[in-house]
This record gives sequence, structure tokens and C-alpha cells, in this order.
Amino acid sequence: VQLVESGGGLVQAGGSLRLSCTASEVIASSYTMGWLRQAPGKEREFVAVIWWNNGDTYYADSVKGRFTLSRDNAKNTVYLQMNSLQPEDTAVYYCALANTRLKTEWLGVGENYDSWGQGAQVTVSS
Repeated sequence: VQLVESGGGLVQAGGSLRLSCTASEVIASSYTMGWLRQAPGKEREFVAVIWWNNGDTYYADSVKGRFTLSRDNAKNTVYLQMNSLQPEDTAVYYCALANTRLKTEWLGVGENYDSWGQGAQVTVSS
């Protein structure tokens, strides 16, 4: 499955951006789809996922209440709406797809994902 990301850019602190990720194939109900990010000099970290079978979402504590994940089943697309952005949100954001329903304790492990997008730069200025 190929994942194509769009969105991202430069925004001032407190602003909003939306990322989208479209899969090249129909996403099976058993899949997990979400976002991870990597800031300069830091390890990649989990941001948010949606479990495709029921649409439940799960967020990292650092983005909970500010970021919202949604989907369009017909378009095989997920959206990450990012509000109240802060400089510490600056990173390259990667869309990722796992061919299984990942448990929460596995969400931050990159090796558990089977497909990755090309990455989208998000820069938040103070």
C-alpha cells in the first residue's frame, strides 16, 4: 500500500494546520492507520492512530485535546487536524499503516507499521 501525504507548512504558535494521508488501496477493517513524527535530533514518536474496524482513535498525551484524527472511508484517507500548535510540535510528520490492529503498547514502535508516507514538514514559529 502506498501512502501519499499532503498538507503541512509553516504556522505561528497557536495556529492550525491539517494533514491528509491517502492510501492507494482500500483499507481493510483490520488495519491501523495513523501518524508519527520526528523532530530534529529526536527519536520518532507516536502522535495518533485510528483503528479502521470501528473508527476509534487514540492520541499521545502531548497532543490530546489539540489534534483530531478523522477519516473518509470512501477516499481511503485520514486527516489530522492540528490546532493550538506550539513550537514543540515542529517535526516531520509521517503517515503510517499497519496491516493489523495494533495494541496501544505497540503504537510507538515504527517496525510495527508496514507502509509509510513520504513525510510532511510542520514548522511552528514562536
